[in-house]
Amino acid sequence: MAKQREPNDVLSRMHTQHAQDKENDRMDTGAFPVVRKKPDRRRRSLDANPTRSRLITSILIIIMCAFLGFGYAIQLSNTTSTYETMSEEELTRLISETSSQVQNLEQRKSELSGQLNALQAAADKQEEAKRIAEQNEETSGLLSGRLPAEGKGVIITISQGTKSTIDASTMFQLIEELRNAGVEVMAINSVRIVTSTYISDTDNGLECDGILLESPYIVKAIGDPQNLQNAVNIAGGVGSRLKVKFGATVDVATSDKVTIDEVHVASKYTYAKIVE
Repeated sequence: MAKQREPNDVLSRMHTQHAQDKENDRMDTGAFPVVRKKPDRRRRSLDANPTRSRLITSILIIIMCAFLGFGYAIQLSNTTSTYETMSEEELTRLISETSSQVQNLEQRKSELSGQLNALQAAADKQEEAKRIAEQNEETSGLLSGRLPAEGKGVIITISQGTKSTIDASTMFQLIEELRNAGVEVMAINSVRIVTSTYISDTDNGLECDGILLESPYIVKAIGDPQNLQNAVNIAGGVGSRLKVKFGATVDVATSDKVTIDEVHVASKYTYAKIVE
């Protein structure tokens, strides 16, 4: 009997212990509390307020700029103190090097100034040569009759003589008197008068450089108006001869603008050549 009870007691105790363990499992005693992570209020606040974030960034930038300015001031102070701490020998050497650099710069300046003056002189010479060439071209064109001209002068109108026909020698004498009076440019009717101009007598009248002249003869001359007028109207001069000998009328009118459009075509030289 005793052996049969013993196992039953053991089973009873096991059931009791199991029931007690289950009861203990349902109790909070001995269990660790559950800790929940709290939200980061600071981060939420910054995200919710971007103005505050920008303000903080600006303050940080200002602080960094202040540090940089402070460092630059220290650098300047160190540079100044460098000269103050240099020895007399070092300062003398520094001054000598600076003086040498100044002299080199002055020498370079003088060289550049000389080059500039040379270029300006060359340019001036070229301009002067160009001006002289243009002046010579103009003078040559006027003398050779290649260019038209205008200026102060006189216009002489000569009618056909009532006593006799005006001859070539008298008309050529008129041209020479005008040249002696300082005429610069001259034309008779449609013919430009140049150094090689000739006048000859023909059966049909006067011929000038191969062109027949018809009366009235109109002579246009550019020069000093008073001198040219006196050359024609002087007593015993060519004007008087035209009136007395040929019975022609001679009218001399001064003008501030005498225009000579007639030009002379250059002749082809058969025998004359340029000396090389």
